[in-house]
Amino acid sequence: MPLLFSLCQTIDRRCSGFSVALGKGVAWLTAFMALTTTTIVVSRALFDVGSVGLQDSVTYMHALVLMGAAAYTLRCDGHVRVDIFYRRYSPVQKAWLDALGAVLLLLPFCLFTIGISWHYAANAWAIREGSIDAGGIPAVFLLKTLIPLNGMLLGLQGLAELARQLAALTYMADHD
Repeated sequence: MPLLFSLCQTIDRRCSGFSVALGKGVAWLTAFMALTTTTIVVSRALFDVGSVGLQDSVTYMHALVLMGAAAYTLRCDGHVRVDIFYRRYSPVQKAWLDALGAVLLLLPFCLFTIGISWHYAANAWAIREGSIDAGGIPAVFLLKTLIPLNGMLLGLQGLAELARQLAALTYMADHD
């Protein structure tokens, strides 16, 4: 059990801090994204003026919000689950379900995401891929980097959550 607590604390200290900072940062980015979207709509409707770069920025912000907040959401236990069943479970049943969910669903998904997107992002970096639209943001390679980064952060947070559930199960078994 000390090994599980140590693993959990190490991941929380080194990786979850980054995930939390990123998650809180993208929360503010969401407000800025809404303001930018409003600016695009108003400038088109009232002044018949558009900006490809501004539209691209909304895409980049949206991707950062979705992928940047995933590990933070897991850390804060804000992910989606079927609560009609889960809320009736005992703490032991919840710990087992969360641990099995991490092992059978979350961690394989994270490994798949990293594996399938690694070369995709690396190729984008190799050619410094930019927007295909004139006036667009010339940093598509940064956008594509979010995919394996999301898999890594979510996977590390998943390992921390798995260790936390196993430690809880061990504790509950010892104190039963």
